[in-house]
Amino acid sequence: MAEITASVVKALSEETGIGMMECKKALQETNGDVEAARTLLRKQGANVAGAKASRTTKEGLVMLKVADDRKTAAMVEIRCETDFCSRNDEFRGMVADELAMVWAAPVGKVDATPAMTERLQATLAKIGENMSFGSGVKMQAAKIGSYLHHTNKVGVLIAVDSELSDDLLADLCMHIAFADPMGVTPDDIPADVVAKEKEFVIEQAMSSGKPKDIAEKMVAGRIRKFLEERALTEQLIAREDKYGKKQVKELLGSAKILSFARFAI
Repeated sequence: MAEITASVVKALSEETGIGMMECKKALQETNGDVEAARTLLRKQGANVAGAKASRTTKEGLVMLKVADDRKTAAMVEIRCETDFCSRNDEFRGMVADELAMVWAAPVGKVDATPAMTERLQATLAKIGENMSFGSGVKMQAAKIGSYLHHTNKVGVLIAVDSELSDDLLADLCMHIAFADPMGVTPDDIPADVVAKEKEFVIEQAMSSGKPKDIAEKMVAGRIRKFLEERALTEQLIAREDKYGKKQVKELLGSAKILSFARFAI
C-alpha cells in the first residue's frame, strides 16, 4: 500500500474539488492508488447524482457566447435546486465549462455528452444539490443576435440569413424573451399542438349550444388567431412604442429568420 500523505490527499482534493476527508477515504479504499481513487470518486459522484435525481431542479443559470463576427453562437441552460446554488462560484464555473463544450459541439441542438455529465456530477458531488443539463444549442448564420437577462435566468439567440441592424436584432431577442413564440412561422408550430387546439375550439363551441357544422366553421378563424399569437413572424412586436403596431415579419425587409432559441429558468 502506497503511503497516503497529507500532500497527496490535498492534491487530489484540489484536483477533484471534493473535500479532503472524502479524498482520504477514497485513497484508503484503493490502497493509496491515486488513479483508482479518482475513478472511485467519480463513481461516488454518479451515485450521489442518482440519489438526488428525483429532487426538483427549478433554479439554475443560462449562459451564452457570441463570436466577435456574430456568425457563431452557443447557449446552455443548467438547472439546480436553489437560487443560492445558482449564485455559487463553483456552480457558475461549471456552467461556463459546459458552455465551452457546447461551443465546441456541432451546430444544432446539443445534448449532454459523457464529458458534460461528468463535469456536472463533479460539481454536484461537491455542492450536494441535484443538478441537471437543461438545454444546449449552437448556431451559425450570416448574423446572430442575442439577449441575456441580467439575472442569467433567460437567454435568447436568433439567427438570420442576411444583415439586420444590431438594434433590431436586440429588440427581436427581447421580444422573444417576452412573447415566448413556439416557432418562426405558422408552419413551424407542431401539428399535434394545432390539432389539440382545433379539438378544444370545436368542443368549446358545441358546449355553448352551436351545431357541430357551425362549430367546425369557427375553427379556421380561431386557429388563424392561435397561430398568429404563437408564430414569431406573425406576432405583433413587443416594442410597439418604437415600431408601431407591426408584425415581426414587417420589420425584416428581405431578411429571413432561420431559427431562434429561448432558454428560461
